[in-house]
Amino acid sequence: MPNTAVDLIQQASLFLQRAEAMLGRLETLLPPTMSGTPNWQDSPAFRWRRNAQRGWLEPIANPQRLDARQLQGIDDQRSAIERNTAQFVAGRSANNVLLTGARGTGKSSLIKAMLHQFSASGLRMIEVEKHLLADLPDIIQLVSQRPERFIIFCDDLSFDENDNGYMALKTALDGSLAATPDNLLIYATSNRRHLLPESQRDNQSASGADLHPGETVDEKIALSDRFGLWLSFYAFDQDTYLACVRAWLAQLGIQDSNTPEIRHEALLWALTRSNRSGRSAWQFARDYAGRR
Repeated sequence: MPNTAVDLIQQASLFLQRAEAMLGRLETLLPPTMSGTPNWQDSPAFRWRRNAQRGWLEPIANPQRLDARQLQGIDDQRSAIERNTAQFVAGRSANNVLLTGARGTGKSSLIKAMLHQFSASGLRMIEVEKHLLADLPDIIQLVSQRPERFIIFCDDLSFDENDNGYMALKTALDGSLAATPDNLLIYATSNRRHLLPESQRDNQSASGADLHPGETVDEKIALSDRFGLWLSFYAFDQDTYLACVRAWLAQLGIQDSNTPEIRHEALLWALTRSNRSGRSAWQFARDYAGRR
């Protein structure tokens, strides 16, 4: 065989090897499944994921199973979100919900508890991180024709002035020519009521560069206004915090928890964190039960 033919075969073999290596690298960038439609029976909870090329819904294999009745000190908030979610799952009108206030008081846990409570009735939940909110139109299109009822869960929201996710969320709530599908709501949590930062300059008179400061302030609170239901959470007083401690200890198998020793240790635990909250109570209960 002439040398030129041998060279061509070698070059072709080298080319195939390089092509296979490149395909292998590309495969690592693709989502686990090439289908754009997930199996909605795999799990009641999903997480929106994205690589450089596309986004996809990933089933959460082991979603948290939280009982809303276990959450202490937020009875009014629990009643309001349960009523709203029940209306939604039943196919009646309901509102998007914004839960704001003190950290560790059960905002995220209450939303997760709604999934546990209503998943058997067709509720599905999709967790979307703040930096992926620009993909909301794709997610809405993916679920708009489904028979299930979907809650998009956005945790710990806050935005900068030029954040891309701000406009996407604002449009999804109530600002697009296309109507939001009836089978989808957005539940979000934040430590502050107004999701965009406000500066002292916003409250100054028109002597500054902005000739219409009132309109600037209105723009910054416009996103919060698009949530139909606002639920506020407040720092716990001492009695509520100790009630949370007793409830979590009971769940962990310690029934006789109303003792001076446990009370003293629980209060000291909260003091070292400068925070009386349901989260602190849960963390103390886990520590105490583990030591005992």
